[in-house]
Amino acid sequence: MAEAKVEENKVTVPLSEVFGLLADAVRSERTWLHDFKDEEIAISSDLYEVILAYQYCRRPSA
Repeated sequence: MAEAKVEENKVTVPLSEVFGLLADAVRSERTWLHDFKDEEIAISSDLYEVILAYQYCRRPSA
């Protein structure tokens, strides 16, 4: 893993460092994910816009 920037109770890492692990945990339905379901994360506004666009595209057609 790349060097992480650590602040009080926060760690900043590239998304690439955790993406694969989180995707695997979701696919595997790991119960520990539920422990963090109310955690807030910080992402760039660009990434947020892409996620919203992806969510919109995934909606079933009427």
